[in-house]
Amino acid sequence: MNVVVVESPAKAKTINKYLGPGYKVLASFGHVRDLPAKDGSVLPDQDFEMLWEVDGASQKRIKDIADALKTSDGLILATDPDREGEAISWHVLDVLNKKRVINGKPVKRVVFNAITKKAVLDAMAEPRDIDVPLVDAYLARRALDYLVGFNLSPVLWRKLPGARSAGRVQSVALRLVCDRESEIERFISEEYWNLSAILKTPRGDEFEARLVSADGKRLQPRAIGNGEEAGKLKALLEGASYVVDTVEAKPVKRNPSPPFTTSTLQQAASSKLGFSASRTMQVAQKLYEGVDIGGETVGLITYMRTDGVQMAPEAIDAARHAIANQFGDRYLPEKARFYSTKAKNAQEAHEAIRPTDFDRVPDRIRKFLDDDQLKLYDLIWKRGIASQMASAEIERTTVEILADNAGKKAGLRAVGSVIRFDGFIAAYTDQKEDGEQSDDSEEGGRLPDINARENLAKQKINSTQHFTEPPPRYSEASLIKKMEELGIGRPSTYAATLATLRDRDYVTIDKRKLVPQAKGRLVTAFLESFFTKYVEYDFTADLEEKLDRISAGELNWKDVLRDFWRDFFAQIEDTKELRVTNVLDALNDALAPLVFPKREDGSDPRICQVCGTGNLSLKLGKYGAFVGCSNYPECNYTRQLSSEGGAEAESNGLNEPKALGADPVTGEELTLRSGRFGPYIQRGDGKDAKRASLPRGWKPEDIDYEKAMALISLPRDIGKHPETGKMISSGIGRYGPFLLHDGSYANLESVEDVFTVGLNRAVTVLAEKQSKAGGGARGGTPAALKDLGAHPDGGGTITVRDGKYGPYVNWGKVNATLPKGTDPQAITVEEALALIAAKAGKSGGTTKKVPAKAKTAAAGAKATKTTAKPKAAAKKPAAKTAAKKKSAE
Repeated sequence: MNVVVVESPAKAKTINKYLGPGYKVLASFGHVRDLPAKDGSVLPDQDFEMLWEVDGASQKRIKDIADALKTSDGLILATDPDREGEAISWHVLDVLNKKRVINGKPVKRVVFNAITKKAVLDAMAEPRDIDVPLVDAYLARRALDYLVGFNLSPVLWRKLPGARSAGRVQSVALRLVCDRESEIERFISEEYWNLSAILKTPRGDEFEARLVSADGKRLQPRAIGNGEEAGKLKALLEGASYVVDTVEAKPVKRNPSPPFTTSTLQQAASSKLGFSASRTMQVAQKLYEGVDIGGETVGLITYMRTDGVQMAPEAIDAARHAIANQFGDRYLPEKARFYSTKAKNAQEAHEAIRPTDFDRVPDRIRKFLDDDQLKLYDLIWKRGIASQMASAEIERTTVEILADNAGKKAGLRAVGSVIRFDGFIAAYTDQKEDGEQSDDSEEGGRLPDINARENLAKQKINSTQHFTEPPPRYSEASLIKKMEELGIGRPSTYAATLATLRDRDYVTIDKRKLVPQAKGRLVTAFLESFFTKYVEYDFTADLEEKLDRISAGELNWKDVLRDFWRDFFAQIEDTKELRVTNVLDALNDALAPLVFPKREDGSDPRICQVCGTGNLSLKLGKYGAFVGCSNYPECNYTRQLSSEGGAEAESNGLNEPKALGADPVTGEELTLRSGRFGPYIQRGDGKDAKRASLPRGWKPEDIDYEKAMALISLPRDIGKHPETGKMISSGIGRYGPFLLHDGSYANLESVEDVFTVGLNRAVTVLAEKQSKAGGGARGGTPAALKDLGAHPDGGGTITVRDGKYGPYVNWGKVNATLPKGTDPQAITVEEALALIAAKAGKSGGTTKKVPAKAKTAAAGAKATKTTAKPKAAAKKPAAKTAAKKKSAE
């Protein structure tokens, strides 16, 4: 019997079926070791020795593997086929060697790109040793990320209160977002005009042609810069006669795109499905690990972390066979298409992302997939099969037209395209069962029949004013594309990098666009001012290239670390001499448009408008940066620094309190004010004055006396509950609008509900909350949001529930809170098991089966030092979230 180690229990179960009784497949649950989150885990002065720690949950997994090995013939490491998977195998083997359980038994590494029976059995027939250069590249990357994070972040905490962290790739990605915002702020819009003519052929067909030349000169885009110039040209066209000069029809071929890589899948899923990068990878992971198709668990797509754009020969053959069957022979090119990757070193390994079986058309397996899985699988299937289909044949017609007005001439052009043969486009439209060609369809608009030298009748002249627009903010898709173009980070880490920026409140997403927050812009400005080299795009890309060269065996990983650490450590030491005034001066200059927005009256935006003599400047407080007056404490003017700058607060008259009227009960004045944490309502003066922050979505300019009274009077009594006789009230708390009755809370849908909800509706909302909480008793178990099935160790089912402090995973008496920002409906079994194991390890266990094991695991979390260069097998870092690969970017 051989022991096989994979990463997730879902894969373990499926692969065990494929391999049969001669194998025992166990899951490592992702990484089994990690660098402890504390100083001293990487020791540059000791030749970059790295200290690894095995947490309590992983101790149990390792013990299970070690116990199985005692009666086995050998060990097969079958973790994922990329650098992270190689590292997991290395860690597992190193820990087992330290436990002295290998005892000379053969150890082999196998990789498969898809979880299908054929892929797994083929991999087992071709074992190899652990790829040492790939592990070296992992160690170098992990050490670099640790050294940057644990040395640069404390500098931020000391010099820039409120900043949470900095990272090797994270900070450069943030700089891209912030630089784009600065571009937008500096952008000056320019006016331009477009002119076109609606013309009619002798046969009565109308079409539009745009002006492209005048007086023998070609007009460049946006060349007509004002209305006066546009008016002259319009007058020329109004009185002109029109004749067709030339008509040229050209055949054009459009070729399909290659199958998806990790980054192109994330981009497509973002733009077409609205998926975040994290959501895309979660859904793709499930499609890769397997879905129950009619009683059999089958992996539907190949491995989803890849830089490669090529498909395996057998997959190409299968795609061509499916094309002939589903679309017809005309859609099958004479030769198979081959694509080459643009990545400098596609070490993520392998094939592009494709279906494991092209005969599994999305419609045929629709009933086995949830909505997200179907959408993503449909995207992958179409892209994969289209990549091997015939080119689309398009006829593009260009018509040149001469306009003559008493010797003054102008040129106009009309362009239209018609798809003569749809080719690969058919994969993205309705699939034809008989394979017949569709009728001609239009692409970019069809032109009527137009003949050279014929006269045209003018119907209308259009003259439209436009203004140039600033570059758009990045979306997740466009940022990923830009990072890939620059060579920053790696596709498999993009989702984690973007999630970190959101979790740190450095960026927010508004209408699918990434908006840098004030905190993020401060961090970027600080790093650009004092750590310029380490947020440069070229430097970061060059470091990525060195990591790739390590994985190719061309560079020694410790040499790369030494070169980096020498300069980086010196830069860190230099910041110790930095005074806060140096930091503030640099930030005031770097962020002037944000900190000192222009005023409508043209006055100096750096002069305090309250006292008239003080200079405004950034100030650093316990909770971050704000704008304050240099005459403090005589002048106590402050203004919150927000992503929209200070303009909003100033334009709304919030430099000084705005009187709104008197409270009819107390007689105290209600005022609208701006504080360090945003606008708020205040009743009265002094330290005992009552204050209420404006809820999210409320703008200062919309606040009147009625709204101010409603807000300052919260909580609002709605009425007595008909059953208990106790008062029901509404208010706005830390977690949003709520109802309160007899110590129990229930969420309301909107802020407006706080002021409008009636007694009947309030009773209904409370009853619904009580019902979800499990039948009535205060403190009862909330109803399950999602059932994940039985725990592999027994002891009942695993469920996802919503509690007072947010969603959590429940198993027996173990409750494990979901990480911030996690979608409860997207949580996987593997992620849930990891959270439960971690929680049980900390608490000592509370269910029937957990106590002894959990106590053992918790007591055994032990750190081991590793010297770096691995031999046939060595060690590897582990992510604390066992089911997910850790990206330290």
